[in-house]
Amino acid sequence: MDADVIIVGAGPVGLMLAVELRSAGARPLVLERRPRRRDVPKAGGLGGQILELLRYRGLLERFEAACTDPVPAPRFPFGGVHMDFTHLPDNPMHALPLPQQRLERLLEERANGLGTEIRRGHQVVGVSQDDAAVTAEVHGPDGPYRVSARYLVGCDGARSRVRDLAGVGFPGTTYPEVNRLAQVTLPDTVTVLDDGGLDVPGFGAIRPGFTRTDRGLFGLGSSPGAEAVSVFTTEDETTEYDDDAPMTVAELQGSIRRVLGAELPVGEALRLSRFTFQARQAEHYRRGRIMLAGDAAHLFPATGVAINAGMMDAVDLAWKLAAAVEGWAPSGLLDTYHRERHFAGARTMLHTRAQVALRRDHDPAAEALRELFQELLTDEQPLRRMSALLSGADIRYPMPGADHPLAGAFAPDLTLHTDQGVTSVADLMRTARPVLLDLADRTDLREAARDWRHRVEVRTAKTDQRPADVLLIRPDARIAWAASLDEPAGTAAPALQQALSTWFGAPDPGRS
Repeated sequence: MDADVIIVGAGPVGLMLAVELRSAGARPLVLERRPRRRDVPKAGGLGGQILELLRYRGLLERFEAACTDPVPAPRFPFGGVHMDFTHLPDNPMHALPLPQQRLERLLEERANGLGTEIRRGHQVVGVSQDDAAVTAEVHGPDGPYRVSARYLVGCDGARSRVRDLAGVGFPGTTYPEVNRLAQVTLPDTVTVLDDGGLDVPGFGAIRPGFTRTDRGLFGLGSSPGAEAVSVFTTEDETTEYDDDAPMTVAELQGSIRRVLGAELPVGEALRLSRFTFQARQAEHYRRGRIMLAGDAAHLFPATGVAINAGMMDAVDLAWKLAAAVEGWAPSGLLDTYHRERHFAGARTMLHTRAQVALRRDHDPAAEALRELFQELLTDEQPLRRMSALLSGADIRYPMPGADHPLAGAFAPDLTLHTDQGVTSVADLMRTARPVLLDLADRTDLREAARDWRHRVEVRTAKTDQRPADVLLIRPDARIAWAASLDEPAGTAAPALQQALSTWFGAPDPGRS
């Protein structure tokens, strides 16, 4: 075998998968058809659950240090309205303004530091598999060649060649709209109003947020201290654009002119990007030894969620692939990737399709719906529920044999008091290993897990607000099983052993 896992695509999802695989001890090989990192701006930052996962891996500070733009105010668009978290005592929804080119550079540096081989300018043109391996046919700078591995993962985007070669259907909807997003400076001839809005000659005052016309949607946003404003337009078009063709300032101004019916002079463009919206989900995330992740597996009709969802795909998949490569994966473990992440993708599809319904219609009934929705978002409870939905924090995987309220959820970052000092759940997850966390000094349950100690790290600690007696935490920081407070050993111990077998294979008494 030339590698344990072939990763097709060196975007954020493929690179995150490579990092996680190397951390788990597997040997990935990354093949990217482009000779260099993409120059065309795409995503402008990270948001949602992936930020917590990066913190748990000890990487978030490095990503934060790479941000040169001010962190945006806690206001987020949702289908033509805004969710404003500024009046809450704590911000439940976080974002990191990190352009995709910079994100990819950071992930590539991390992957290279772990010893990952990344080949740029190598395009996969064919894929075949049998019971033992996957073979990829590749066109590289020096000609065609073949490479083989135990598994192959298509992280090659919306027009995934891997998905097509694997024969996986990609049903869904393409919406007839083109969206243009830019960060631009404004010349002195543009009057900026006290509320951050603009006075546009020929149109009048435009307030921050969304302005609808019968020709489309115009969005305006700014952050305190920022040199540039964010400008956004949406129009119905049937034109097909090449994703690699950069948008120009003239194209942006033409779109603004059509939507507003007036000219808006702009200065320097710091970011220009264009995108269309689709709602699609692959029928299968796994086809034998071939997997799909990121845009190859799902496309969502709203901004701000694709990278979060795709990188979380990678985190879910990596440890399971590593287990299969190492030979200890229990039966059906790889199938849980499709079950869990297809479920998460469907949840994300739910709220992004709801955003389509909110933003696309322009009649009085649609305006009334948006007005009512905006009114509901002034209350704390709906705001917090929506933040959990947008971030993916409300996703709870179905865990067989585990009925505790925390089972399937992302592990909370508890402060832990141990004999060695104070630590946290986040600190325990830096090594990307499974952890059995005993919070109630349950000798009986630690003994029940003794034959898995070669694979599962067992830690004992106390915490101020104990949510359970024992937590079994997977490498992706999901809780696989939890013992209720004071749960009898007669029921807890067999259930724990079943969970350990389900996720981490057969016990090994000889290595305990």
